[in-house]
Amino acid sequence: MNYLAKAIFLDRDGVINRKAPEGSYVARVSDVEVLPSSLEAIAKLCANGWLVFVVTNQRGIARGIVSEEAVEEIHRWLSDQVTNSGGRIMQVYYCPHDYSDLCNCRKPKPGMLLRAAREYSLDLARSWMVGDSICDVQAGRAAGCRTVYIGEGECDRADVRASSLQALVDQLLQLR
Repeated sequence: MNYLAKAIFLDRDGVINRKAPEGSYVARVSDVEVLPSSLEAIAKLCANGWLVFVVTNQRGIARGIVSEEAVEEIHRWLSDQVTNSGGRIMQVYYCPHDYSDLCNCRKPKPGMLLRAAREYSLDLARSWMVGDSICDVQAGRAAGCRTVYIGEGECDRADVRASSLQALVDQLLQLR
């Protein structure tokens, strides 16, 4: 029997850390403001059997505003913060492309989720995509995941809505 793991895919900006103001980018570690309880929420997900992945569009790379090295440094730092809080990010996947590049990794396309599923033997039907935008929900649906919308805006396409990552974790643990 081939066991497939369940995963939680997290968008980065707006789910784990505060989004930069409109038109700006999280361009260096000093720009990262971790949202309250997000690190603890990730640790709780890990403790309850989910593999945690970050899947994030990073258009600032294509636009020359943020270097790929800076994005990777941010991800190393964020992974270290999660580890120090008792959790683990298995892998960070990011799309460095612009809209016009028509790649298969930029959400709402499911390329990053499908790649993670191949590389880590994930059961996408038992997995969740968590994001703060409709493109996150669309990517999760396209990959065959259940979906979560984090935030105050309207998103009637998500399976679950939550005000924060911590609130979502509390909901998921009650569903078990």
